[in-house]
Amino acid sequence: MMRTRWFVLSVFIILSACSGKNKKSINLSKDTVFVKHRSVAKPMSALERKYIDAGLVDVHQFDTSIRVLLKYATSDNFVKCNVYGSLEKAYTQKDVAEMLAKAQKYLNEKKQGYHLIIFDATRPMSVQKKMWDTLKMPAYEKIKYLSNPAYGGGLHNYGVAVDLSIVDDKEKELDMGTPFDFMGELASPQCEAKMLSTRKLTQQQIDNRKLLRSIMNKAGFYAIPYEWWHFNLCAIQTAQSKYKVIE
Repeated sequence: MMRTRWFVLSVFIILSACSGKNKKSINLSKDTVFVKHRSVAKPMSALERKYIDAGLVDVHQFDTSIRVLLKYATSDNFVKCNVYGSLEKAYTQKDVAEMLAKAQKYLNEKKQGYHLIIFDATRPMSVQKKMWDTLKMPAYEKIKYLSNPAYGGGLHNYGVAVDLSIVDDKEKELDMGTPFDFMGELASPQCEAKMLSTRKLTQQQIDNRKLLRSIMNKAGFYAIPYEWWHFNLCAIQTAQSKYKVIE
């Protein structure tokens, strides 16, 4: 009788072990399918193909830690619609991408765990025209924020300008006093002293802007008077002589 009990107990242990192995095998199989599914590349959009054909590069080829959130591939912009389709990557001229990687390095040295976040990079002239026509304000005011496509467009159209900010080590955007695309003197670097004296900007907001400017300037970019988020590689005359406009 004792032998029979031991035999039954042994069979139960063996079957339980086998059952556990099978269950583990199923779980691994599911994980493998999930990883494989995530690795499937999305079809390349027509706009991305245009950028690549024009010799532009994906910024992530030089630094994958830079965050990218293309505002014009969403409706969260002053045009209030997606004008970039399914584009998710930031494309620029190679010189710009290399300098952005330097700027990220300088940011790491000042603030460990902080990242640049790109809102806009290369912009086709066709989109520039739509933006120009959409923005309803006098032309003398409009040119503070948009280059007139009738006169060759601006540096975004040549792949040598970027709009960007900074996120902290918790992936939260630093408070710059205004959102991206804010059109008014509150967004203007040249008005910061005035805005501070009238308490429309805080010292912390200005310090955040100065942090962005300091790393971008050190990397070789220069700012413009009206938008804290916009940085250029070179003057428009240099861009026109060195690069082709992206239609």
